[in-house]
Amino acid sequence: MNTSIASALAAPLSAHAHLGVTQTGPVLHVRLNPSLQDDTLGAAVLDELTDVLDSLHERPDIRVLVLSSFGEDFCLGADRREFQEALATDPTAGALRRVADKAHRLCQALENTHAVTIARLHGKVIGAGLALAAHCDLRAGSETAQFRMPEVGVGLAPAWGGAMGRLIWEAGAARIRELMLTCDAFDAATAHQLGLLHKVAPVEQLDDVVTAWTKPLSRRSPEALVLTKRMLTAYAKAARTGDLALLDSHLLTSRLTPQPRR
Repeated sequence: MNTSIASALAAPLSAHAHLGVTQTGPVLHVRLNPSLQDDTLGAAVLDELTDVLDSLHERPDIRVLVLSSFGEDFCLGADRREFQEALATDPTAGALRRVADKAHRLCQALENTHAVTIARLHGKVIGAGLALAAHCDLRAGSETAQFRMPEVGVGLAPAWGGAMGRLIWEAGAARIRELMLTCDAFDAATAHQLGLLHKVAPVEQLDDVVTAWTKPLSRRSPEALVLTKRMLTAYAKAARTGDLALLDSHLLTSRLTPQPRR
């Protein structure tokens, strides 16, 4: 990751095993993979991200949250090994559903937080990583970023975090249908055309793009920002009145769980 943001950040707010969390004025920077060893979204990462977002209920001073990653890639998706381990521990799939429900709670927290959320995307943005980014209000990506929704290709429904409804709303049903069914990779230019990226820039300029958003947002009236975000979220959800996201954990586990013989 470009070091220009890192050099300007204050000391970490608190210790997180799976996140880097720092604050600059009203901007909270949350970065995945601080150990540079795991670019997937395991349950522990989901728990920490949700805790950070829940803590913002008591932090009206935070107006903007920037989500990025220390790793070579933003995110390679959900930790499928964890799915298999949860299923081995509990063949009834109860443990697996609890893991999947964590993803849904996280995405809802990200969508509903009062802070304006910005995704800073680079490298590969795969599956659950794209779902997570899609729930952010604004998304900037490097010119070399690569995107993919591989779930159907590995035998799963695209059911992580309730993202299908959000992706369809953000990018349109026709193109999301194609990309989900074919599992084709697509580049940053295509993501921008679809509306999955608002801005595209060379990776060395990506921090400048994010700063160009955070600076004016930090000066805006907090009440106006919160109300506008609430209105945008409400209108988007009104267009998704048939949202089946609450069923996503069940859709996922029904595919992975061995079925009894009849």
